[in-house]
Amino acid sequence: MTVVSLRRRPRLVVVGNGMAGMRTVEELLKFAPEHYDISVFGSEAHGNYNRILLSPVLAGDKQFADIMLHTREWYAANDITLHAGDPVVRIDRNRRVVVSQSGFQAPYDRLLLATGSKPFVIPVPGHKLPGVIAFRDIADVEAMLSASRSHKRAAVIGGGLLGLEAANGLMRQGMDVTVIHVMDSLMERQLDKPAASLLRSALEKRGLRFLLSAQTAEIIGTDRVTGIKFKDGSEIETDLVVMAVGIRPNFDLAKSAGLYCDRAIVVDDTLQTHTDPRIYAVGECVQHRGAVYGLVAPLWEQARVCAGHLAAVGYKRYPGSVTSTKLKVTGIDLYSAGDFIGGADTEDLVFRDPRRGVYKRLIIRKSDGGDRIIGAVLYGDVADGPWYFELMQKNADISALRNKLLFGRSFCEASGQAA
Repeated sequence: MTVVSLRRRPRLVVVGNGMAGMRTVEELLKFAPEHYDISVFGSEAHGNYNRILLSPVLAGDKQFADIMLHTREWYAANDITLHAGDPVVRIDRNRRVVVSQSGFQAPYDRLLLATGSKPFVIPVPGHKLPGVIAFRDIADVEAMLSASRSHKRAAVIGGGLLGLEAANGLMRQGMDVTVIHVMDSLMERQLDKPAASLLRSALEKRGLRFLLSAQTAEIIGTDRVTGIKFKDGSEIETDLVVMAVGIRPNFDLAKSAGLYCDRAIVVDDTLQTHTDPRIYAVGECVQHRGAVYGLVAPLWEQARVCAGHLAAVGYKRYPGSVTSTKLKVTGIDLYSAGDFIGGADTEDLVFRDPRRGVYKRLIIRKSDGGDRIIGAVLYGDVADGPWYFELMQKNADISALRNKLLFGRSFCEASGQAA
């Protein structure tokens, strides 16, 4: 007699078709490919793509097809139901059902929230005019490319990494671009002022213009944006305004479902939400031990821990991430890690080579137990960035290396003193 099991597989619903959510699904398929019936809901009408590579698409170096990570065929091949262009708008935790924008209802046994973040738009008068856009997804890039074909002048509000990449891409498309930044130096969260000054000079030589310490008061226009007015009364003319002033965790859906949220969705070390252990969250929408991460490396770490827990293959914990940032702004290499501000108990080791365009600064904390690196800023030559970061993570005593440290790992190893 043959016994046929009618036991169904548990249902996993993933809310968010972005990089963090789909990396978690990838890891889950490695751990337990047959464990769940998986459904994925996304707000964009296509598969998952590498958001980090939107800048090369804007600059013309890549096409949209080049940055796709998971095509519709991949979902079908892995027996995943994709609801593209139909975001979830409500979670019914009592019935364990999500409801999409189209009204479709999907029951779940486990729910993974990967709703990412949303761009912050400065709510000044005129911010809803046609020609004012953010820089967050494929639709934004398409809008910028369309504007570059019919208009000449662009203004990018925001002098961080995203703003500079947008400015470079628009300039590559033939537009005259002005970058507007409220602070007095570029990328102030990653660079100290000397490095920021070098960056500005290099970008000005390439054709970008900068207005620093400039506070936007109003975006001017009737049928479409025509200019920007600042708080000091000055104005500039522009045909396009790109807002690149930061992102905010997108946790509105979780909050409306009664999940505990602070600055984002609060999760524990297994990436479970505090309020409901059936619901997990990963990525930019997550707050873990008080920290919210926007870099890729922490998101990948979260994805692996979450997938392992969902697959019940062990209870590895996510302790949080110490982050470093290696950046390439329009072809210029930058590296930043740790505390690059320092304080009364720190010293700076600085190397400058103006001819080669190289700047290095290491922040050292002195104590009775030795000297330790607590921060680093590198411009132009970033090869030793990971080594400095490793010394930071190990809390290594670099007292014996002080006089050679700025010359890099190879030099220190050649002298027999690498940590």
